[in-house]
Amino acid sequence: MIAIRPRRSALYMPASNARAVEKAKTLPADVVIFDLEDAVAPEMKEQARGAVGAAVKAGGYGSRELVIRINGLNTPWAEADLAAAADAAPDAILLPKVSSPDELLEAGRRLHSLGAPEKTRVWAMIETPLAILQAQAIAAVAQDQTSRLACLVMGTNDLAKDTRARLNPGRATMMPWLMTALAAARAYGIDILDGVYNDLSDEAGFRGECIEGRDCGFDGKTLIHPGQIAMANEVFAPSAHEVENARAIVDLFEQPENAGKGAISHKGRMVERLHADMAKRTLALADAIAQRR
Repeated sequence: MIAIRPRRSALYMPASNARAVEKAKTLPADVVIFDLEDAVAPEMKEQARGAVGAAVKAGGYGSRELVIRINGLNTPWAEADLAAAADAAPDAILLPKVSSPDELLEAGRRLHSLGAPEKTRVWAMIETPLAILQAQAIAAVAQDQTSRLACLVMGTNDLAKDTRARLNPGRATMMPWLMTALAAARAYGIDILDGVYNDLSDEAGFRGECIEGRDCGFDGKTLIHPGQIAMANEVFAPSAHEVENARAIVDLFEQPENAGKGAISHKGRMVERLHADMAKRTLALADAIAQRR
């Protein structure tokens, strides 16, 4: 099985805020996304770009996955953002407003020409109506190593803005788009993160949306405040009961008497080898999370 990197919690941090960039070193988020786009005013773009590049180069973030969200490729800041991000060599560069596979291929080619190391992958924001309509084509670009595509990130606020759909509890208006993007990601073997939850005062609503995202199949949730990290980490991690059950299923299929069996009775229900595969992934994720502690 491919090594799993936990991405339960992905916290956006404004790249222009030096205190926030430093504080990220102490936060238990799996992923830190230094944001050069929405969180930074135009007059602060250049300063923020230099500051976050220096911070990523200096390190000190432990096992946290570091991602730099640049400005859109059609903006006047994109070229300098890409160059600075390539030089800083984060774990990934997050491209906003991706609406076609060609944008990802072009970004990949530019990163190669800028000398970005192979470890620096590309993540793509799915936040426009056109991105939803082209989700399969966008995710399929992961098969081309030029693109470096490793993860999709839902931008539900921008989707709501562009479609005029309301972000109501339960997200019934968003669910078809969320599942379309998730199916595309899984079809081509890449991760996908759920969108942000805006109401910082509604802890119950946030937990509910984390559970909803987990049950849909998302790998984790993007966050807008450090106070959301602990709950996302809890919800998107396998529970003790799930780990125990997964270990029991794997052990059953590893017993010599079950070597040739395709299905086994376990606690009154039939489990197949596909369930053993799912159980192995649960155990791998639990082990990866334990190693981060």
